[in-house]
Amino acid sequence: MKRSFYHYMMRFRGDLKEGPEKKLADWMFHEHSFPKQSAAYDELSAYLEYHSPFPGALAAFDHLYDSYLEEER
Repeated sequence: MKRSFYHYMMRFRGDLKEGPEKKLADWMFHEHSFPKQSAAYDELSAYLEYHSPFPGALAAFDHLYDSYLEEER
């Protein structure tokens, strides 16, 4: 069974190095309405387009989503 993108992202929380991965993961953790059970690119991307937490969040998401797909194969 494929895990959610949110679950994949939680590995970046608590990183000592500040970067877009950590920022996005921390934001997702605190964003109560984020679709935490989803693995669907369209649903996640649409949510981020309307609730983008910082400049560059969408670019970071696209890169991380590609990594997520590779790992979930």
